Amino acid sequence: MEGEIDLDRFVRSMEEAAKGTFWEELGCSLERVEPGLTVVTLDVTGRHLNGIGILHGGVHASLLDNAMGITAMVARPRDKVVTTNLNVHYLSPLVPGKVTVTAELIHQSRKMVTVFGKIEDAQGRLGSWGSGSFRVLAADG
Repeated sequence: MEGEIDLDRFVRSMEEAAKGTFWEELGCSLERVEPGLTVVTLDVTGRHLNGIGILHGGVHASLLDNAMGITAMVARPRDKVVTTNLNVHYLSPLVPGKVTVTAELIHQSRKMVTVFGKIEDAQGRLGSWGSGSFRVLAADG
């Protein structure tokens, strides 16, 4: 259809743009992207932990913001989107090992995109969940 984007090309351009950014510093891997759904993984190591040996709350927030932001960007590929609100609920301590972040589109309007996200460990234990609102900016600004 006219007006549709090439999702694979769009994802490749996002991955290229992420080189050398905080995303790369965290060590995230983009596992799956489709309209309305993003899956990101992280191999949690010592650098991601707080002083008591569990995944740092800031890493939880960053993972959720990144995965939900990708979902919002895919929903609005011709526009820029920025986080306006991020809510994080910490439920269970997560320790070193692989975590999976899943983000799903909840709602979108002309100027806002709302997304839900969750972080689970390799055993499926829910470590945190959150929601994010993303403001849609015109493509040029």
